[in-house]
Amino acid sequence: MSHPRLVIFDNDGVLVDSERISNVVFAALITEHGLPTTFEESVALYMGKRTSDCVGLIEASLGRALPPDFVHQYERRCETVLRRELAPVDGARELVEALRTRGSDYCIASSGTPDEIALRLNLTGLASLFDANVYSASMVERGKPAPDLFLHAAASHAVEASDCVVIEDSTAGVTAARAAGMRVIGHAALASAERLRDAGADEVVTTMRDVPSLLGF
Repeated sequence: MSHPRLVIFDNDGVLVDSERISNVVFAALITEHGLPTTFEESVALYMGKRTSDCVGLIEASLGRALPPDFVHQYERRCETVLRRELAPVDGARELVEALRTRGSDYCIASSGTPDEIALRLNLTGLASLFDANVYSASMVERGKPAPDLFLHAAASHAVEASDCVVIEDSTAGVTAARAAGMRVIGHAALASAERLRDAGADEVVTTMRDVPSLLGF
């Protein structure tokens, strides 16, 4: 399939260069709460998943509950750094603008909350390119690596899964897209190309500027 009917973008690490920032913050916070965690471990274990789902994983490793405001602590700290440092992923704006010019259908399907997604799009100036075509994992029962969010996005656009292409940077996201029956382009920014391929990515790029040719334009 060269010309998909719907291109589905993950947000963090695909459109906005936030994953490095958020995983530094997340690893430090988890460590403060008693589970020593490196940046690399945060990327491997938690990247691409809902923060609320990560809490359960952390608590299982700790053997006790985290404070009720743990997610709020993370979001507050992350927002502070994002407001200072966040930028679009190189080539992302040009790709979305090219899709829009061609009249191609596209959307975001992100593990972030609606507020998190909106903040990142507004900080990077990408919000106007997506209008209402934004789907959060908070809208479905199961987050990535389950396929629910991608299937929800496809259904909302009345497009079959086989006519979709997903662009993802995490193994959880690639796994979710494959489970949904969609073609997946992996963006190897933090997760390695090998890990993305092992998770099921059909193609892997190291820059978003290589994606247009894979979409047939």
